[in-house]
This record gives sequence, C-alpha cells and structure tokens, in this order.
Amino acid sequence: MSDLPRKAVTRTAKLAALPLGFAGRATWGLGKRIGGKSAELVGRELQQRTAEQLFKVLGELKGGAMKFGQAMSVFESALPEEVAGPYRAALTKLQEAAPPMPTRTVHSVLAERLGEDWHDLFLEFEDKPAAAASIGQVHRAVWHDGREVAVKVQYPGAGEALLSDLNQLSRFARLLGPLIPGMDIKPLIAELRDRVSEELDYALEAQAQRAHAEEFADDPDVLVPAVVHQCEQVLVTEWIDGIPLSEVITDGTQEQRDRAGQLLARFLFSGPSRTGLLHADPHPGNFRLLPDAPEDAEGSGGKGGWRLGVLDFGTVDRLPGGLPPTIGDSLRMTLDGDAEAVYDLLREEGFVKESIELDPDAVLDYLLPIIEPAQADEFTFTRGWMRSQAARIADPRSPAHQLGKQLNLPPAYLLIHRVTLSTIGVLCQLGATVRLRDELEEWLPGFVLADDEALAEGDSAAGA
Repeated sequence: MSDLPRKAVTRTAKLAALPLGFAGRATWGLGKRIGGKSAELVGRELQQRTAEQLFKVLGELKGGAMKFGQAMSVFESALPEEVAGPYRAALTKLQEAAPPMPTRTVHSVLAERLGEDWHDLFLEFEDKPAAAASIGQVHRAVWHDGREVAVKVQYPGAGEALLSDLNQLSRFARLLGPLIPGMDIKPLIAELRDRVSEELDYALEAQAQRAHAEEFADDPDVLVPAVVHQCEQVLVTEWIDGIPLSEVITDGTQEQRDRAGQLLARFLFSGPSRTGLLHADPHPGNFRLLPDAPEDAEGSGGKGGWRLGVLDFGTVDRLPGGLPPTIGDSLRMTLDGDAEAVYDLLREEGFVKESIELDPDAVLDYLLPIIEPAQADEFTFTRGWMRSQAARIADPRSPAHQLGKQLNLPPAYLLIHRVTLSTIGVLCQLGATVRLRDELEEWLPGFVLADDEALAEGDSAAGA
C-alpha cells in the first residue's frame, strides 16, 4: 500500500476484519489440534499468523492504527517468550518504517505549504523517504545554506485517519488485551486519541524541539537536532545519523546496549526538570546511538563514547515544575519500607480512592518488586524480569492482581506512567545494565531529601 487510505469505509473495513481474523485462526488452530498437532506447535503457528495479519494491517493503515502498534511495540518484552518470538519481528518493523506515500503527494504538500518554488529552498532533496511514521514521513535533503536536513511531511488526511482508527480500535480493545498481559488497552487508546490534535500541530512540535535543542545544545550525552523551518504540515530539522535503537536492540554490542540504556534513563528523568517537558513517545524509532566526534571524546570523560540522538517531539507532556515530587517522595518512602507514609501519600494524591480501604503493608508488597531497579546501584533490565512483573500483576489468582485492580491512576499521571513503562520496556528489550539510582538521585524531585528535610525527619523520629 503506497498511500494513506482516507476513506473511512476502507479503513474501518480493514480494522473490523482483524477480530474476525483472530476468530478464524482460533478455529483453524482447533482443526489442527484435532488433526494431531501438539498444542505448543499450533499455538506458535497461531501467534505467528495473528502477528503477521495484525501488524500488516496496522503498518499499511498508518494513522492511529500504526500509532497504536508503535505504542504496543515497546511492551513486547512483557510477553511470554513462546508468544513474543513470532511478534518481535513484526513489532520492530513498526518502529522504523511504513509504506511510503507517492512522490506526487509529497511534492503537492510541499508546493502548497512552501510555495511552488519549494525546490529553491533545497540544494538537494531525496524523493525516496528515509523513514515513515504514523502521521508523516521524513525525507533527507540539503537546505539552501548547505546544512543536511530531515524534512517531515504530514500525510494528507492524517487527522481524520488517526481519529477514525483509534475509535475503531477502541471498539475491540478487549480482543487486543491478551497481546499484552496485565495492560488495559482501552485507556491507552483513549490517551492516544486525546493527543491527536497536539501531534498534528507541527508548530507545537517545533516549539518543544527548540526548547530541548537549546537546553541540550552543549550536552555531552544527548543530541537534539535544531529546528530549521516549520510551517503547517512541514517540519524541517537538522539531520542526524546514528544507529537506530531498534538495530541496537537486535544487533548491538553489550557496551552499546548499556550505554543506550543509561542515556535513555538519563533523558527520561532529566528532560522534565531541564525543559519543563516530557518526551512522551519513547519507542525505539525515535532514538539514535551516535559515536562521539573525535574532538568530543575527551569531553565525554570516556563514558562509553556514544551519545543519544533524540527525534520526534510531536507528543510531549508539559510539566512546568518537572516531574511531580510525589513520584520521588513515594519511591523513596517505598524503598525505606515506610508503608503507612506511602499509603497516606497515595491516598492524598488519588491513587487510592476515598471509598476504598487497603492494607498499607499489602500496598508496599505490591510496589517493591516493581521498583527493584531503583534499589541497587545498578540493575540489569531483562525480558525475563519484565515478564515476571507482567505475570504477577496479570494473574487473577495473585494478591498483586487483586490489589492492583483497586488502585486508581489519576489523569495527571497517566502519560507519565505510560512513558515510564514504555521506557522500561525499551530497557528490557536492550537488556541493558543501568545505574538507574544515579539518575533518580540527580533528577527526580523528592527522591533525595534536602538537608533541612532530612534533619527535620531525623528530629521527628528522635522525638517519637
């Protein structure tokens, strides 16, 4: 498929066929079982066929369907290995590429937005897209001043496609739920739908990218390309090379994986305090691992010889004061084993509704395994660890599942929660060993008590 299918009836028909396909394959699987094939073999074939159909349709449709697929792709490490295997290749395809729109359509958008003489703005322009995503595709070019640039062109009709897909996907969210155990798909789709207007607005994206580029301009660890030009449906930024994080996940050395993981965690927690913005689309297609320039090697302090390139600021959360101190406070109290204080804070912030009474010690037992990466000086994120967490929360027989159902996620924390989970998912895909505690101590408000607060707490404990 080479163009964005905009007719609602076409898109709806493709998406509506998905649950029918799932049902058909289940019947096919039953037939194979009756024919004598083992349950394990049939299960794997069934998962592979499901993955192929699901992500073929999502990738072809772009729009909200592909956006949903990208959001899910970072959670594949939560799937049992026998299920994750067939899905992994299909999922990672969505992180880097999608079928391109025709050259004539690209030229038409550029002529409409940049003027009929748009070619004069570029010394070179490659018609073949370098990358494609859910609402636009990127072309490599050379700006008239000689700078290499990335030209992002929005698909015509992208807004209607996004909303149409996400509305349709929400209708059979229950059928998609088993893909990611322990994750409620419906709120994810609702939150993606709420962000549509922001992501379509390239002026907002340019503003967010400029803020990051300015703040990280001299940073030895993180590179954000500068915005060169922006208008409706077109965004031109400086080009950066590097290894896509999806390739580091599949083929990177352990050194590259560890360095990428450390920098990803650093960017996640430092960004809000430095810019007042949270990059809220942490799938691997939006990051590059770049080797230090020779003249920068000394300035990097020999800390791995790699920098993190960050792309696509179309989805951000505006956090003027940085990440809420509640997150750092509750994390610190949980690590200290202060069950009553954690429970009181969660109730105060709305994570525990007034109508519900829970055992503070049970809440602490629920939280401690999740925050294990923050307990040690360094932690190795693995798919096995992610799967164990997902299984613990997803199993209806487990106390964690029963307690988790009674907790509430206040709207103000929804996007922060998804971004944090997504980032952890990517760290597990990388299999990275990360000094997470270092990043939390430096960047997360409330995680480390100020001297006067610590003194006050000590006096209070002594008085007690």
